[in-house]
Amino acid sequence: MASPRVWFITGTSSGFGKVMTELALNHGDVVVATLRKPGDLDNLRSEYPSDKLAILKLDVSKRDEIVAAFEKARQLFGKIDIVFNNAGYGLIGEVEGTDEEVARRNFDTNFWGSANVTREALRFFREVNPPGYGGRLLVTSSECGIQGYPGYGYYCASKHAVEGLHDSLAKEIDPEWNIKLTLVEPGYFQTSSMTKVTANGAKLPPHPAYTKPTLPSAVMRAWSDSAQVGVGSDPVKGMKKVFELAAMPDPPLRFPIGADVIEVFSARSKALAETVEKFGSYSNNLELDK
Repeated sequence: MASPRVWFITGTSSGFGKVMTELALNHGDVVVATLRKPGDLDNLRSEYPSDKLAILKLDVSKRDEIVAAFEKARQLFGKIDIVFNNAGYGLIGEVEGTDEEVARRNFDTNFWGSANVTREALRFFREVNPPGYGGRLLVTSSECGIQGYPGYGYYCASKHAVEGLHDSLAKEIDPEWNIKLTLVEPGYFQTSSMTKVTANGAKLPPHPAYTKPTLPSAVMRAWSDSAQVGVGSDPVKGMKKVFELAAMPDPPLRFPIGADVIEVFSARSKALAETVEKFGSYSNNLELDK
């Protein structure tokens, strides 16, 4: 990739998106920063010239805005090297206590927004960038895409959907396109979307049947209320690792980041292996009779 690289980043008002925007700019790269409220980045607008930073309005739940933002990036810079498909928000609520409309809105951003940004990124890398130039697609998932948590059912479901879609997509991409896809799977980081979920995400009141303090969802709610300061990993340190990932010649499909998510991966792998060992024999002799 020629330097400076052009980044297209979604969800730049806070959290990982804002950190990565600042990190890329500090390294001399060019950034197309997209967010629902462009005024949230006025401080950066005053620091960087328009040939280094373009701030565009984009609500990823609206596909026409996604298409328009990529077209504007083409007009401004002619290419995109890296798409950081990052926009999303948390949702706390028991499965029985989450209204379908609320869950669908979460999916509209976390899943459909991610899916539609990915589709447009692929088209851009293949049809707008020079043939074979390709690009890097970094998609923010979560440890919640690997393991479900009580009280986060629909949020976890949206991230599981992101995982399944992009896992399938990675097997569809023609290697000749030179498009590298990585699912970034962070654990708990001290970002505003986590520490202020009532403002940047959605926190629903507990379902009446799940108010017993010892129930797992109640324990998770209590933890989310208390884990506000001094808990979790540093998002700046985490995004520096993801920035390094963007330059790897042979990046992984999945990139777990954070000590807690490494534990989740290890425990999940162990649990799956134990399940196979314990119940694998039940799948013997199931062939069709000839």
